[in-house]
This record gives sequence, C-alpha cells and structure tokens, in this order.
Amino acid sequence: MKALLVDYGGVLTAEIESAYRSFSSAEGLAPETILRLLGEDEGALAEAHALETGELAEEEFERRFAGRLGVAPSGFLGRLAAALGRDDAMIAAVRRVRRAGVPTALVSNSWGLTMYDRDLLDDLFDAVVLSGELGVRKPDRRMFLLAAERLGVAPHGCVLVDDFPWNCAAAEELGMRAVLHRGAAETLAALERLLQLELRPG
Repeated sequence: MKALLVDYGGVLTAEIESAYRSFSSAEGLAPETILRLLGEDEGALAEAHALETGELAEEEFERRFAGRLGVAPSGFLGRLAAALGRDDAMIAAVRRVRRAGVPTALVSNSWGLTMYDRDLLDDLFDAVVLSGELGVRKPDRRMFLLAAERLGVAPHGCVLVDDFPWNCAAAEELGMRAVLHRGAAETLAALERLLQLELRPG
C-alpha cells in the first residue's frame, strides 16, 4: 500500500458513542441523550447531515440541535469537540507513517470546522478532505477518490482507517484496503502489515 487515508472522529479521537455519553453527562443530561436523539429524531439526524455537508451553518446547527437537547447553544460544538479528546496512540502512528514517506490524508465527515486542530492536521496530513468543504459526506465515493487524487495515488494503492463499516465498504468498492477501527492496538497491527512499517513503540 502506498498511501494512508484516516477518519477523524472515532479514530484520532475517543470512540464516538462514549464521547457522546460523556458530553451528555457533563451537560446534565442522561448519558444516552444524544445517541437517542440521533437514533429516533429524523429531524435531528437531518440537521447533523446538513452540517456535515455544509448546507447548515455551524451557528444555526448549534441553535437547533442544542435546542433539541435543552442545553446552551453558544459554544456547543466546541464543548462537543473537547469531549471527543484525542487518541494519542493513533495520532503518533499517523505521524510516523508520514515521516516514513507515506502520503497521508484526512477524510472526515465534519461537524463544522470547530472540531479540528489545524496545526495538528498540518503536522499529520498531506491532504485534508472534509465533507463540509466538498458538499458530500461519506460513504459517498467522491470523498475517497478526491483524497487519493490529492495524494497522487491510485485508489488501489490506498488503505483507509474508519470506524464505520459502511465507509470501509465504500472504499473497498473502489479497490482500497480498509481497516475497521475498533481500537489502536488492533488497527496499528493491521497497518504495520499493510504498510510494512513499525508503528507501535517498544
């Protein structure tokens, strides 16, 4: 494999559902509140998808979504980003991959641009493909094709790391290899085999 494509939320951060539970609890809500809202309220899910594709401005999303939750809208996305945190093992591994000369790209369905540390992205990635800037969201194949194009690598030379199986399936349909992320240890072992690099310290 010649290039690495990486998701953001749930791969370079804490597991998404756990982060939603932590955020809900910190906001004084029942831990399952956000998960239940996204699973049961079609309007809330549509708003999240509209934010991801850039159809809904961050401020308007915060007003609507926070209103559904009954929490303060100001700074909502920033607070949610803080709850996600970072997975230091995965971040360090991506940094090693890039420094070894393997092109890297971020491919992310973005809940606005607030969640991203741009200095970190500049350090880790040769290319950044965000749904909010492109106007489509994974699993749309255009996300993966654009990332490969920006890296100058054919799709069959790319490996994707993502925490959603449907995104992995879409990438594999293009000839990419996909690693379904369920934790740093398992993912790094798979990437070491695919990229022929030593990524785990020790």
